[in-house]
Amino acid sequence: MIRVAQLLLMLAAAGLWASSRLTWVQVESFDGLGQPETADLNGATWSTALIPLALLLAAAAVAALAVRGWPLRLLAVLVAAASAGMGYLAISLWVVADVGVRASRLAEAPVADLLGTERHYGGAVVTLLAAVASLLGAVLLMRSAAGRRGDTTRYSRRRAPEPSEPAAALSERMIWDALDEGRDPTDPDNKGR
Repeated sequence: MIRVAQLLLMLAAAGLWASSRLTWVQVESFDGLGQPETADLNGATWSTALIPLALLLAAAAVAALAVRGWPLRLLAVLVAAASAGMGYLAISLWVVADVGVRASRLAEAPVADLLGTERHYGGAVVTLLAAVASLLGAVLLMRSAAGRRGDTTRYSRRRAPEPSEPAAALSERMIWDALDEGRDPTDPDNKGR
């Protein structure tokens, strides 16, 4: 389960990196002196958190190998929070009514010179898919942490057999000791002795 979660986190990190390279908003401006200018604002410019979030997911994918128990749960919560942030970044491109003022500031063009803006949703869609993948990865990490706890308690409940118990209940070590001494541990007559 951890391997699948790591794969999802790495795919999400790669998606965020790709999204940071795609154009999110295109700004057209005219200062009255020359030809109209067009500036493409990529994801890294429009949403500066994309690259740090991609690095966070890549680090979380590697850290999942090293942590167990409650640190793995904490890591899963951190990844889930990051996926919520990614979702916010993606959805905000759709929800914001006017991107003109912010786009003109990022393109370093005065608002008075602004002719228009055009939104490109490809980067936002990739970011939203990355958010879903990282959320699934966080769920798998949480389930893996819960499953590992169950495994350790199952093994900790085992006990060594008493010397008076029958040969079927002998521990593996006792069986090998009996074989080393030339006795048959499965023979009911000598009871492994």
